Amino acid sequence: MGNHSLLNEFILLGIPQTEGLETVLLVIFSSIYLFTLLGNLLIFTAIISSSTLHTPMYFFLGLLSVFDMLFPSVTCPKMLFYLSGLSRAISYKGCAAQLFFYHLLGSTEGCLYSVMAYDRYVAICHPLRYMLIMKPAVCVSLVTVALLGGCVHATTLTSFTFQLTYCGPNQVDHFFCDIPAVLPLACTDSSLAQRVGSINVGLLALTLLFSVCVSYTHIGIAILRIRSAEGRQKAFSTCSAHLTAILCAYGPVIIIYLQRTPNPLLGAVVQILNNIVSPMLNLLIYSLRNKEVKRSLKKVLQNVFIVQE
Repeated sequence: MGNHSLLNEFILLGIPQTEGLETVLLVIFSSIYLFTLLGNLLIFTAIISSSTLHTPMYFFLGLLSVFDMLFPSVTCPKMLFYLSGLSRAISYKGCAAQLFFYHLLGSTEGCLYSVMAYDRYVAICHPLRYMLIMKPAVCVSLVTVALLGGCVHATTLTSFTFQLTYCGPNQVDHFFCDIPAVLPLACTDSSLAQRVGSINVGLLALTLLFSVCVSYTHIGIAILRIRSAEGRQKAFSTCSAHLTAILCAYGPVIIIYLQRTPNPLLGAVVQILNNIVSPMLNLLIYSLRNKEVKRSLKKVLQNVFIVQE
């Protein structure tokens, strides 16, 4: 990368139009971040420690908890660092790494949503064959493919962004390094990188969203065929929670990368929802509404208190 850049570092300008609110934002975002980390860690521990939760659905849910700890950790620590009054500088390689891991974890989590939707489709539409179809080897293979797809996606975007020459201004008008904020700083023509980024992200998001819609269309038809009201309610409750989380994840991505003229304030607000708020909502939507998870979590907390006593 050094051959393509004369800059050693970038300066993150942060969230637009928030001058003087650093202390308030520091308290809010640090509280959300710590709650997200602690909550997802407890959920992951509860799933591992309970043998009754060792099923495909909870395997994916446990992985989602891991990604919801890692994803905000790409951007949030640096943001909290400069909100506390410390340096806003980020090295050139650090900026590239931040962009890479942001898209790696974000796209892999998007693929995981599609896998979870397929899992619910099999569970509701083919309940008698569920454990036969969703064997451990199949579950691991699906996650591996999701991770490899995310790696290819992130490598492509990072390569096209940082093969450009950056020699002039180094102020990133955002709270972390992302394509719409970094490309305007390039000293060479960035139109190809811009098109590749928009097409790559947009196509991936729409493809994954389409796969989710296909799964849930079949699920919706199957739910309507369930005779018992209790069965319909249970299936609808599970699927509505999943759909809410998916909309929270895909909505910001589509808004940011498909807009022709980037709006810094809109982009920052939407990215905060995607990076910081969405992982916390996943915790509330997927896990804390689930009776089995809450039961297992209660046992974990009881064991912690017993050990302390």
